[in-house]
Amino acid sequence: MCGIVAATANRDVTDIIINGLKTLEYRGYDSAGIAINEKNHHISIRKQAGKLNKLIENLKIHSVCGHSGIGHTRWATHGEPTTNNAHPHDSDSVIAVVHNGIIENYVPLRNLLIAEGYQFKSETDTETLVHLIHYYQSQGRDFSAACHKALRKLDGAYAVAITNSAEPEKIIAARKGSPLIVGRGKGENFIASDVQALINETKQFHYLEEGDIVEITPDSCVIYDKNDDIIQRELKTVELSAEALTKNGYEHYMLKEIYEQPTAIANTLADRLYDGKVAKEFIDSELEEILVNTKQVHIIACGTSYHAALIAKYWLESIARIPTQVEIASEYRYRNPVVPENSLFLTISQSGETADSLAALRFAKEQVNYLTTLAVCNVPNSTLDRESDYCLMTRAGPEIGVASTKALTTQMSVLALITLKFAEINEIHPGIRCELAKQLRTLPGIVNQALLLNDKIKAFAKKIEERENALFLGRGVHFPIALEGALKLKEISYIHAEGYPAGELKHGPLALVDEKMPVIAVCPNDALLEKLKSNIEEVRARGGELFVFVDHKGEHGLDGDNTHLIELEASGEFTSPIVFNIPLQLLSYHVALLRGTDVDQPRNLAKSVTVE
Repeated sequence: MCGIVAATANRDVTDIIINGLKTLEYRGYDSAGIAINEKNHHISIRKQAGKLNKLIENLKIHSVCGHSGIGHTRWATHGEPTTNNAHPHDSDSVIAVVHNGIIENYVPLRNLLIAEGYQFKSETDTETLVHLIHYYQSQGRDFSAACHKALRKLDGAYAVAITNSAEPEKIIAARKGSPLIVGRGKGENFIASDVQALINETKQFHYLEEGDIVEITPDSCVIYDKNDDIIQRELKTVELSAEALTKNGYEHYMLKEIYEQPTAIANTLADRLYDGKVAKEFIDSELEEILVNTKQVHIIACGTSYHAALIAKYWLESIARIPTQVEIASEYRYRNPVVPENSLFLTISQSGETADSLAALRFAKEQVNYLTTLAVCNVPNSTLDRESDYCLMTRAGPEIGVASTKALTTQMSVLALITLKFAEINEIHPGIRCELAKQLRTLPGIVNQALLLNDKIKAFAKKIEERENALFLGRGVHFPIALEGALKLKEISYIHAEGYPAGELKHGPLALVDEKMPVIAVCPNDALLEKLKSNIEEVRARGGELFVFVDHKGEHGLDGDNTHLIELEASGEFTSPIVFNIPLQLLSYHVALLRGTDVDQPRNLAKSVTVE
């Protein structure tokens, strides 16, 4: 959550910071602010509740200019999203701080500072840090020493950037539990939560590790590890086009990312399938040997990635015959898991910075005896990538819309490849493996066909637009797709929606069904179709309005009163969940559009969940 951008340079940095914040607004849009060290050694702060555009309008009237500064876009944790609670926070107008994360011990620190005479202007935990730095400076420490001492006093997860009017060229930043990178340039250096914020300024980055503190000036960069020893972090080149971060003519990032899915899936599968089987380049020989010895897979994820994990469970067990457990990351480490011998730990995360998933990974490495830790992730050099023993990339490209779309389909594509690999290791019949690989090869084209249903789905959306509740039904491997469809609808349209296994209708949810309750059903032409038809009849008998997505192959017999059908080419049973996910994404998008909600930046949500 929240986005940080900071810069120190031999030129004005205001536009650098604002442009960087624009690319990070997916991380938080409750408020935004900037603190600039102006030429008179004075820190000028501008901040505004609401989205970044309000701050930009403010700066047109009350402009600032200077060679160093820090900026922030906020997703509120402590304190309401007001201008007073917006970052940056300052102490006596000589130190300013921006902060992402939660300072867990801020209450005793705040009480200490109040006893020392400090007055607080906000409800945030962040203001505690800026006054603590000022307090240590007042005891005779210089800017660097005061920051180091204050930062080492903090409990919790954080990323911070700090500026000081006495040393205006210097910016100090630190990370613990929240991502932070350093961008390197000639006569200028930068700090940001994500490389996307700085891609127009530099391609050279240091990725800070847990507990690192960095001090930058226009011409220097010194990194300290968690023991306050100077350390060298590898300088990495990131090849990311600025165009990939634009809407490229689409009305919303989400719509663009939905339509990018055929290409994203093709990129994810490229060079990983060969001659009807998984290519040798997909995993190295060391990881393959671990998979050979794996007797159980334990998958940990959050949100949409959790739904991908549930689908992988069906695949791994039914196809590769590998017992698989799936758990929500935020719950996993708060119990005492029993892990059978020869178990593989698999984490799934789009950003690679999801706080709960990272905490689960660290718990697994410290407390539990797994064969190894494997990650499926979309962001190279992310914390999850660096801290997992092995990582398989999804190649989705940047995903800006808060509601995940192409990240999910590419995650499922990688998980399908892992399933194929296990099927090969366990000597599942070659004919079966060849058919599954064929389905994956044709998947990008089938997904593209699903996108052609857009106009029909718009008509569905008009019938759902004014409803306040919805049920999504699925069976077998398509039950997680029902969960995902419900999540998407509630995320961006604010309609209360729930996904259920269709067989559970009679065990409670059927009580909700009447003429006002739209029921969206995912109906592939598979072995469970007849069971699902019976569940649909239960809805029809209670007057529920049915919206049915059905495989066009064969006689489905799902026509009936108060029933709206969309037929689609669902490929084979293996890849069918990926295909059925596409129209549900479009449905949620068009309903949200009709309801006038903010599709890309839904209320109360942020893209990268870096706090617990």
